[in-house]
Amino acid sequence: MKFSILVVDDEVTITNDVKFEINNRDDDIDVICCNNGYEALSEIMQGKVDILITDIAMPDMDGYELYARSKELRPDLPIIMMTGFGYDPNHAVVKARKDGLEDVIFKPFDYDQLLKLIYKRMKEKPKS
Repeated sequence: MKFSILVVDDEVTITNDVKFEINNRDDDIDVICCNNGYEALSEIMQGKVDILITDIAMPDMDGYELYARSKELRPDLPIIMMTGFGYDPNHAVVKARKDGLEDVIFKPFDYDQLLKLIYKRMKEKPKS
């Protein structure tokens, strides 16, 4: 089954690396890359995204705001947050977890671990 993931990070090298690594591991995943939150919201509104993978620290819209807006638009959209930061009680991950976020992956991450999270969320995703 083919599905699409949206990878959002303000660092182009990160989005390009994720796309390259995932495409090398699974031909059934279409990777869409965005480098800002507003562009990502536009992709989500089109309804072609099955999973959102977003960084937390971005200049235009942080990962928590993207998480919250995405959930308003698509409550069933699985979201994985990625971050290079450790624990901070005021961190966006903590706020998002309180709002239902289940998956966080810390940079630098193992791509096999990321794929396991993607597959897990795709199995749980309700059929449209």
